[in-house]
Amino acid sequence: MSNFENAGARTPASAPPLRTWDFWETAFVILIAYGVFTLAGGWAMTIIITAQDGVARMSPAQLRDFAAQGRWYGAGLTIASPLTIGVLWIAIRKVRRGFAEYLALNWPSTAEVMRAFAIFAGILLVESVIKWCVGDDGSALDDQRMYVVNGAGGLLIFLIGTCIAGPVMEEFLIRGFLYRGWSESFLGPIGAIVLTASVWAMTHTQYDVYGKLEIFGMGLALGYCRWRSNSTWLTVMMHSALNTYICFVTGPYV
Repeated sequence: MSNFENAGARTPASAPPLRTWDFWETAFVILIAYGVFTLAGGWAMTIIITAQDGVARMSPAQLRDFAAQGRWYGAGLTIASPLTIGVLWIAIRKVRRGFAEYLALNWPSTAEVMRAFAIFAGILLVESVIKWCVGDDGSALDDQRMYVVNGAGGLLIFLIGTCIAGPVMEEFLIRGFLYRGWSESFLGPIGAIVLTASVWAMTHTQYDVYGKLEIFGMGLALGYCRWRSNSTWLTVMMHSALNTYICFVTGPYV
């Protein structure tokens, strides 16, 4: 190879450094993603509900009750989640990073999975003791209409949305994209864990104050697992398992 050809060849040392969205850029992308999620979910639910017989004869109050049912929530969540994740894919491609690498989509080890399950089992045990001591009825939801699914088919849609689509989407956004950008900013990993847990709790507007505090605590544990394992798939697994547990101790749905 000639000297001219050698001069034009790129060596590993000359490769540009990996770029990460900074604090405010990361926050802006997440706002766009949540906007897409809200619009897509609302649009999907509107079309699905409008197609149901008898909707035109409902009063505004009846229609609100009908639209708040768990089956429609699950359907909207399932439809909106891929579109929301698509916003992250575009943002990550803009900085020429790999989607899986940027979001830390690494498979956790067995030891990491067992450790995470032990942490969450301990948290659930502590929460159960606290609820028993204060006489809590076990329901932190302000809106009980979410429990209505109208049959086994509606329950399946609800479970797919809340136990699969929702956890994947939320973890990709919060412990994946948001944690990546904020942990490499002035916040550092600890600040990112606390702030992402706060953001995650605030997005759950269907819960009362106590419910938001529970979610904040779970968010701290998920952030710790994400930091220690460098695996967002681990937090997806824990989030999905937690939602499944909550779904099967809540109800009855049918």
